[in-house]
Amino acid sequence: MARHRSTGHRSTGGRSSTPALGSAQGSPPVDAAPHDILQAIAAYPRTGVARHRAATSPLLRGRVATAFLTVGAAVAVGHLTQAPVAASTTAASGPVSLAAGPATPLAGTTGGAATVRSASLDSTRLDAAASPNVLPVAKAADVVALDQLVKSERMSAARAAREAEARRPLYVLPAVGTFTSGYGHRWGTEHAGIDIANAIGTPIVSVADGVVIDAGAANGFGLWVRVQNTDGTVAVYGHVDEIRTAVGQQVRAGDLIATMGNRGQSTGPHLHFEIHLGPLKLDPLPWLALHGLSVR
Repeated sequence: MARHRSTGHRSTGGRSSTPALGSAQGSPPVDAAPHDILQAIAAYPRTGVARHRAATSPLLRGRVATAFLTVGAAVAVGHLTQAPVAASTTAASGPVSLAAGPATPLAGTTGGAATVRSASLDSTRLDAAASPNVLPVAKAADVVALDQLVKSERMSAARAAREAEARRPLYVLPAVGTFTSGYGHRWGTEHAGIDIANAIGTPIVSVADGVVIDAGAANGFGLWVRVQNTDGTVAVYGHVDEIRTAVGQQVRAGDLIATMGNRGQSTGPHLHFEIHLGPLKLDPLPWLALHGLSVR
């Protein structure tokens, strides 16, 4: 059968000699040598022409993604290891929040880098939130100095108490007033004490240290108070108006025990004062003088 030929074409064993689609005028023919084709492609202007990438295999893409994830995880771990330092430098301005929520695992990982990131964030949050407040601790030298100061103050107080005790009088006059009667016979009877007159309510004090052995009603005195003195004598305070002590009370020289009155067999407000030594009733004047006291 006769074959028809088209103008400008020739049969080449089934291959068309028509230039490739999209080729510019002057492009090499299809049956050109491979070397010439490569040269022509290399010399073809590429400005404004779409470029096609060579297809990459899924395996290569997976390896590249894994490499990027590994590098990102390493950078995150390195950043988080410096977080405590940053938190400590900003502790004065308030707590630092390093994460807004739980860590999200990274895509394509099985818990390796993502687990490290989550653990680091949790540890950093615990360190920032649970770090204890550091309280100032006294130095050993300060403690020793404070102890010495306390001991010194105690010694000073004890010394002051001893000095005050040494200055304290051991014997005092029983009341302030006018001496009106002495020891001895008076109006045909024995007057076994002395009288000191003053207004009702005048304070009566213990003449010496001792203990109260009697306080209440007494025949002839109305009310009285009796004190056993430390020197073995007994002091009697008669005609008192009010009793200001109680039996068994420890008293010291100068302590208030009663007030002056006019009770019992009395011609006016006064204190009747006696000193007894066992069964003997002593003259109070020489006894007071023995201790440097005088009512006259």
